[in-house]
Amino acid sequence: MCKHGPRGMCDYCMPLEPYDSKYLSEKKIKHLSFHSYLRKINAATNKPEAGSSFMPPLSEPFYRVRSDCPSGHPQWPEGICTKCQPSAISLQPQEFRMVDHVEFATPDLINSLLDFWRKSGAQRLGFLYGTYEEYTEVPLGVKAVVQAIYEPPQVGEVDGVTLHEWQNEQEVDEVAHLCGLQKVGVIFTDLLDAGRGDGTVICKRHIDSYYLSSLEIAFASRLQAQNPKATKWSRTGRFGSDFVTCVLSGDDTGAIAVSSYQATISAVEMTRANITEPSAEPSVMLVQSEEDTDEGSKTRYIPEVFFRRINEYGASVQENAKPSFPVDFLLVTLTHGFPTESSPVFTNSSFPIENREVIGESQELRHIAQKLMSEDPNKAIQGVSDFHLLCFLHGLSTFNKVSKQSTGNCLSLQYSD
Repeated sequence: MCKHGPRGMCDYCMPLEPYDSKYLSEKKIKHLSFHSYLRKINAATNKPEAGSSFMPPLSEPFYRVRSDCPSGHPQWPEGICTKCQPSAISLQPQEFRMVDHVEFATPDLINSLLDFWRKSGAQRLGFLYGTYEEYTEVPLGVKAVVQAIYEPPQVGEVDGVTLHEWQNEQEVDEVAHLCGLQKVGVIFTDLLDAGRGDGTVICKRHIDSYYLSSLEIAFASRLQAQNPKATKWSRTGRFGSDFVTCVLSGDDTGAIAVSSYQATISAVEMTRANITEPSAEPSVMLVQSEEDTDEGSKTRYIPEVFFRRINEYGASVQENAKPSFPVDFLLVTLTHGFPTESSPVFTNSSFPIENREVIGESQELRHIAQKLMSEDPNKAIQGVSDFHLLCFLHGLSTFNKVSKQSTGNCLSLQYSD
């Protein structure tokens, strides 16, 4: 149907934009990828053909009282004006997601985390280390490829996990960096045996209850706030976070399944501003109140929060979020899976996992000897291809890091007398 020459372009042969709504609907893509969303708003903000100056199209929400108000009045709580007070918040479902897919390099990563629950009946949490790569199933998509799970000091209980101070976090991050990895997310279990003796578990999370509780959303928001995404397209130099949250829980068939989520940009800022707090009802988030001090001043400024819902007559109505509102406005869903052809960075996972003394598993020097004592040198080299082993070696203080060498993703160590 094109009537132009080979160097021309018309509406019939023009490529689709990555944010084309019809294409996304045909492919059943619920959320735009971050880069598709960025291209969409940049096309509306900047017009290169007009010769105008560049304006960063991204702007993170700010729900706190600004301390640099130019009006000259005393700072909050002594004074406030329309220039420094935050505007009312209107919650809406987020149309984009920073990461589209979570890919686990091998099923052994999930099984090793489940082993703790199977042996103790208590829940377990671990931080995900991996890389961010292109995800071709979504236009301009990004996926988090998980290569290792590190379990920090914690106390597992039947209904949750209590985290302790993670003293060697920087050392673990350094080992991951030397292996070409970074912290990409967190994963935790929420499992309860069905008692049938066939390995099935109870389905807690479904459409009639919740998918991510208010407490878990607050936890994910804090972690995303600690791991912001740097970008030149934002006015503040950062926008959102690529940090993901995964849950191991029972599905509607009683099997153990993985679910992946991210807290929205608004949820992270509401957590920074101390506007929301978790409630005893997991599907509901509470809005904090402006508490008075003994001197009569306010301890925090809480702007008005609104959300829209479909009422019993099928009409879309706006309601005040105080004192509570559904958590559905604060999260986005990600897809997950395993690669068709597995090629993990670490090929050996037999070394004991850290911080599991409560079930009789500990990391000792004799375990290193067992892995390295082999007649075949190739097997000894493969035995060191274990993230937990490398972290243990790094923390022994008997090894020093030598100069960098072009040895791929290897960690070079030298024994110190």
